[in-house]
Amino acid sequence: MRLSTCKVLFAVVTLSLLQACASQPEVSRVPAELGAGGRPVGEIWSRSPVYGSRGMAATAQPLASQVALDILKQGGSAVDAAIAANAALGLMEPTGNGIGGDIFVIVWDPQTRQLYGYNGSGRSPGGQSLAQLQARIDALKERGELPADARGIPSHGPLPVTVPGTVDGWFALHERFGKLPMSQILAPTIDYAREGFPVSPVIAYYFDRSWAFFSKRFADSPHLDNIRNTWFPGGRAAAPGELLTNRDLADTLETIALEGRDAFYKGSLARRMADYFETMEGGLAYRDFSEHRGEWVVPGSVNYRGYDLYELPPNGQGYAALQMLSILKNVDLGQWPRASAEVFHYMVEAKRLAFEDVARYYADPAFADLPLSGLLSDGYGRQRFAEINPSAASPTFGPGEPALEGEGDTTYLTVADESGMMVSLIQSNYRGMGSGMVADGTGFMFQDRGELFSLDPEHPNAYQPGKRPFHTIIPAFLMKDGEPLMSFGLMGGGMQPQGHVQVLVNMLDYGMNVQEAGDAARFLHDGGRQPTGVNGDPLGTLYLEPGVPAGTVERLRAMGHKVEIDSRGVRFGGYQAIMVDREKGSYAGATEMRKDGTVVAW
Repeated sequence: MRLSTCKVLFAVVTLSLLQACASQPEVSRVPAELGAGGRPVGEIWSRSPVYGSRGMAATAQPLASQVALDILKQGGSAVDAAIAANAALGLMEPTGNGIGGDIFVIVWDPQTRQLYGYNGSGRSPGGQSLAQLQARIDALKERGELPADARGIPSHGPLPVTVPGTVDGWFALHERFGKLPMSQILAPTIDYAREGFPVSPVIAYYFDRSWAFFSKRFADSPHLDNIRNTWFPGGRAAAPGELLTNRDLADTLETIALEGRDAFYKGSLARRMADYFETMEGGLAYRDFSEHRGEWVVPGSVNYRGYDLYELPPNGQGYAALQMLSILKNVDLGQWPRASAEVFHYMVEAKRLAFEDVARYYADPAFADLPLSGLLSDGYGRQRFAEINPSAASPTFGPGEPALEGEGDTTYLTVADESGMMVSLIQSNYRGMGSGMVADGTGFMFQDRGELFSLDPEHPNAYQPGKRPFHTIIPAFLMKDGEPLMSFGLMGGGMQPQGHVQVLVNMLDYGMNVQEAGDAARFLHDGGRQPTGVNGDPLGTLYLEPGVPAGTVERLRAMGHKVEIDSRGVRFGGYQAIMVDREKGSYAGATEMRKDGTVVAW
């Protein structure tokens, strides 16, 4: 056979093989025994932090991070960029957040050299009493729309909906710290909403779960039409890489950009939302929107190993992280290896103690006297630490008596700019995509945060008209000697305070860098008393990721912990962080391997 003939045959066979491969359907993913590759520096299970000097953004979606960086390069402040990224995430990650939800923020302002906290949570309907709410829940049970043994406020429908605080929060932050016009800040998301964006893999996974739930939960309801038309055209979830549009949301954001905050709370959008709820018992009214205002609050702090962790006060759960550290400062965790059962045991028991107080005391401070300073005092931390048995899990804990002074889905992002301003921002619709309520033509879903009220009239977190419910979403900020060190957060319901503490223990007790501290295997403890009054098993369940050594797992079980291994990563939140190094003149950023996120910098 001639050489030229061989070349032709080889080319034909190669082309045929390429065509055959191209025409094959996507092969289902089969777990491989092949492990991770190596790294020249750092831990083999982690990767390098991202460095930059002029600005940085870390979010749960790469395109949203890029939107934030573009705003920084256009001369925007870190607050401008954070608002732009949050808007983009509401479009690109509606499985966890959107303008139908609430927002909490901590900002370090280099000009005033001060931390500012913002509580952007909305209130319950002003025209509905606890007795009316209970009667409506009972009627749902009688009609078979809720199980007869269901406890608490239902998770979906109009009853758990509270006023969305995000848009108000954007404008409050922008008024104090913004540089660019809101029309410029929202323009990238408006364009993506109209032209389409490719869905990323983890978000596609949550879209699929959401459609499976909503298509069943609202199967016989007209509410399903708005859900389907907005996010699930053709009656299915978008696949990874598939382009998705949301022209209704583009129109809504354009109205907000051109007409300002009042378009959402007093103008055309407010009336459209109120009209949507008008026929629903227990739904929001126009007055609920028009009277809404968030508030600036003072972050609280606890010193741990010479560093000050700052969190926002209730009605959020941020003080739970501070309480955990106040307990843990009474033991030197560094005497044991990080993967030891002792370290896990002390952190889990500290969590259980702190969350008993969360269930007892955390609520809207406008409706109750809360022992906030007592909860964070060193003396109270020592008192609670003394309740921990160092060798065994306590079967049950109860709330303490501090001195009285006179599965969750969320997105977290952080941005820093050239001036040194740093923003720690968290935003959520609460349970998954939210309540299932989508007002006609608006392109977003309302949150179901009201599910977290208690129906016990004696509880500080009891439902009342015009009251803010207990909140799970918490931004965090770390200071050292009065200087900003790290803006960070970790999304995911009750995982958040636990995650904040684990990240800090990894860094401050074990010397991990900002990326390794988030990549390391985590725990989630679930159980015990709840602020809703719908309580779980007092001992609870300790969920661990596969990176925890088998010997540690067995020792924890021997100590009395109820342990389960969870390899999916869904329970364990999503972490982003930016750390500042003033001596080197740079930022170091980290993002979350359990999400789609990325850090971008310049």
